[in-house]
Amino acid sequence: MKTIILASWVSLGLLFFESAKAQLRLHVGATSALNASFVLDEGLSKDPRYNSTMTYKFAPVGLAVGLDLTPSFGLSLESIYARQGQVFEIIGQVNNVATQVGERNISLNYLQLPFLLNFLGRSDARTRANFMVGPQFSFLTKGVETYQQTQTATFTLPEGAELPDGATNYNAQTRTYTLAANTQTIASTENTNPNNPIESFKQAQFGLAAALGLNVDLGRFIYLSGQIRANYSITDMRNEAFVQQIRNGNTGDIFGRRANLLVGVQLGVHVMFGGTRFNDQMRVK
Repeated sequence: MKTIILASWVSLGLLFFESAKAQLRLHVGATSALNASFVLDEGLSKDPRYNSTMTYKFAPVGLAVGLDLTPSFGLSLESIYARQGQVFEIIGQVNNVATQVGERNISLNYLQLPFLLNFLGRSDARTRANFMVGPQFSFLTKGVETYQQTQTATFTLPEGAELPDGATNYNAQTRTYTLAANTQTIASTENTNPNNPIESFKQAQFGLAAALGLNVDLGRFIYLSGQIRANYSITDMRNEAFVQQIRNGNTGDIFGRRANLLVGVQLGVHVMFGGTRFNDQMRVK
């Protein structure tokens, strides 16, 4: 009886292996994307001195390699050069009128490595749906956060923040102060003072990525992918020492966790080794 059970399991294993081997499809491709980029910072969102704006970033190039294990499931690994960040308007009082007096710009370039589970439509039609989800590792290649105030203005200091350098005419009752036009670099990967860790960004982030879209077979070996895609960083993008300074109220910002969010459209062209599924259907006919 044990021999029969063992033989049955071996037979099923061999059958599954041969079936999977027959369906394995390797594909490689290149992608590009346009994204709406958001910096989710609770401190900046509560600060009346800043107003977030819609910011769009281009991810000019990405490479993808995938393996379809069955007609409905596969795995893919991508390498994407992505630009992220957001622009915040600086809002101050000029002649007692709320006015934009500059910008706070967060600009970050990452090498993103998403490892995705790929759920595929089983149809043999030329166009099929797909859904992808999985972890993403992001490695910072360049980053800078700048504050550029173009004219003198009066601001209200929020609770939990200290007066910025150069502030004058502080009124403790109204918590208002005056600040002249100035430009400063808050953080940068090109830090001129490497002994000061609070001026640095975190070099790596962990997050999640997901996409929903269509694959369209264009020819015998070529298919086009189009997806609505999003990724979200779970870890804070800033250096831990800098975060602690904010938490302790030693900077001009309100403490709040900061995360990256990208939502956009990604297009790709891929080569399917062994031929596309629609090509298989046409050959059968």
